Amino acid sequence: MNHKLHLRYKNLILTGVGVAFAVFISRLEIFHSFLLGLGSLGYLGAFIGGILFVSTFTVGTGAIILLVLSESLNPIEIGLVAGLGAVVGDVTIFRFIKDSLTDEIVSIYNHVDGDHHFTKLLHSKYFSWTLPVVGAIIVASPLPDEIGVSLMGISKMKTYQFLIVSFILNSIGIFLVISASLVIKP
Repeated sequence: MNHKLHLRYKNLILTGVGVAFAVFISRLEIFHSFLLGLGSLGYLGAFIGGILFVSTFTVGTGAIILLVLSESLNPIEIGLVAGLGAVVGDVTIFRFIKDSLTDEIVSIYNHVDGDHHFTKLLHSKYFSWTLPVVGAIIVASPLPDEIGVSLMGISKMKTYQFLIVSFILNSIGIFLVISASLVIKP
């Protein structure tokens, strides 16, 4: 007998479990020590710091790694390498939202708003351009990228366009954060 467990909202459940796991592991001292040790890995540490910089639950750790590296490495190089790492983190979120989570959210949305008033508003000529623009602003900011990536994932943005935009915006954002920390240093 082949019995498969079929959950209607498995991706939402996995997201919730992932968030709970991230909260749990972030409270472990050994995990913090390990992540801070990544700062001694040079550009590999910058790449990993860039991956961590895009998520709500790891942005603090990613920022600390990048700030530690800024004391010994060139801020432009850190921005570029960490920008590549941030693209890896963002594309993971983007593909997850675009490929599977969107279907589950649409199912819930269709149940709540059967007449699709909100969808009609977003696809009007006044709002259709706002999702990717607002998403890009959030990705460029030091704020975690999940909401910005979600907005770009919901829009009709192609993956290669997203990769380019994510790299440019994250590299600039990380460079600005690092540069600001060097200027404001006590």
